[in-house]
Amino acid sequence: MEIDKAIRESDDRRLKTKYNNAIYVIRRALALYSIEEVAFSFNGGKDSIVLLHLLRAGYFLHKGEQSCSNGSVSDFPIRTIYFEISSAFPEINSFTYDTATTYGLQMDIIRLDFKTGLEALLKAKPIRAIFLGVRIGDPTAERKFNSLSISWDWFNATFSTFNHHKVSVLIDVWAFILTCKVQYCSLYDQGYTSIGSVHDTVPNALLCISNSSSGEGKFKPAYLLSDGRLERAGRVKKIHSSACGKLPAVNNGLEIVDSHKRSMLTASIIAVGDEILSGTVEDQLGPSLCKKLHSIGWLVTQVAIVRNDIDSVAEEVDRLKSNNDMIFIYGGVGPVHSDVTLAGAAKAFGVRLAPDEEYEEYLRHLIGNQCTSDRNEMAQLPEGISELLHHEKLPVPMIKCQNVFVLSATNVTELDKEWDCFIELARSNGSLVLMEPYASKCLTTKLSDVEAAQVLSKLSLEFPDLYIGCYRKSRHEPIIIRVEGKDGARIESAVNALYKKSRAGAFSEIL
Repeated sequence: MEIDKAIRESDDRRLKTKYNNAIYVIRRALALYSIEEVAFSFNGGKDSIVLLHLLRAGYFLHKGEQSCSNGSVSDFPIRTIYFEISSAFPEINSFTYDTATTYGLQMDIIRLDFKTGLEALLKAKPIRAIFLGVRIGDPTAERKFNSLSISWDWFNATFSTFNHHKVSVLIDVWAFILTCKVQYCSLYDQGYTSIGSVHDTVPNALLCISNSSSGEGKFKPAYLLSDGRLERAGRVKKIHSSACGKLPAVNNGLEIVDSHKRSMLTASIIAVGDEILSGTVEDQLGPSLCKKLHSIGWLVTQVAIVRNDIDSVAEEVDRLKSNNDMIFIYGGVGPVHSDVTLAGAAKAFGVRLAPDEEYEEYLRHLIGNQCTSDRNEMAQLPEGISELLHHEKLPVPMIKCQNVFVLSATNVTELDKEWDCFIELARSNGSLVLMEPYASKCLTTKLSDVEAAQVLSKLSLEFPDLYIGCYRKSRHEPIIIRVEGKDGARIESAVNALYKKSRAGAFSEIL
């Protein structure tokens, strides 16, 4: 069974433990009640998708692998209840019916309110136990038929009878979805984090990306929301002004929405090379790439150096790919035994390396008579997730695996050329959002480190949206203070506040 196999092969021990607990609860329910007496409520949301696949896995294991070996993955006899409402998003309805077809769900479609519809169903069907889904903290979380509590972070797979008997376990919703690679409604890739009706649901403003070139708002996918407690910030009452680009404004129920976070795109950089780690080679691409990303308004969250080892590359890519908008990786790309970058990326996404005929043709023209049996190895790319980005100034296309961009540059000159091509392609196809550039001011001080620290600590608390950092070019030179952000007025305010907090002449601007 593909769900059980994906969990078993995962390195996430916590997810495995919670999955096992959930499966135990489901198998217990199936042992206590016949299939005709069990049902679950499906609404097309991410939480009920996790529940569906947990139930599929639990049913498969309950019946036993031997007895289910002749059945298809769509063999799922548990009754499914779907409350269809006129104000539902079309995408939710389409996804629900497509899912029902894919997995052979026996759908009972109810077009009444929840209480009336469920009471009518119980009178007509011999249902004694039901799996439901609500998030912890929802207004309905303590109602009579609450048998499944969900938060963004944790999935509470709960078996319940209508005598209020409950058994609960927890599973990370997005970890489960991404690990098992199950399909989910496309709205979650458009910034929706909690989907209700079309009248009270908008993309979550905390995932908003401001596009400086067009003035329109784009959104990160739901699984990139950093704080799960703010999932319901997309379930709101609409107000009059604009919240992000041309989208309707909302009151997110937050006293302060940190706008500088909403306007950031994040990237991480991975360098692959034992030579860098041993000190044999100095990494120059990492600092250069940081400057390039910074120049287009992106925030670099991490630069990592890993060994020429498939598992090392895979672990780092897997750790970073869900928490960043894009990952740039370089080194370890080529025909020799230590070139393992693409194999590591493939392992991180759970796919195999497979020959790519188009890429192989480019390599054939590039290498010519020098082609060896290694040629095919070089032309193997992560299957199903690789995209070739063509540019006339590059001898071979650039490789993009979902949000992982593989750089072939080996020095700064090659990186400059590859980056220019990348930016040109991104502008033409809209694959990269160019953000508002950072602005900054630099100051120096005559204060001692201790005196400066006290003033700057207070300033950082007053201006949390700005980066306020300190450094020295050498031990005997004065401290340099860098105030950086995307709002020039805020930077100016911070500098003026710094002058007011210290004695005259203590700080001076570096022009």
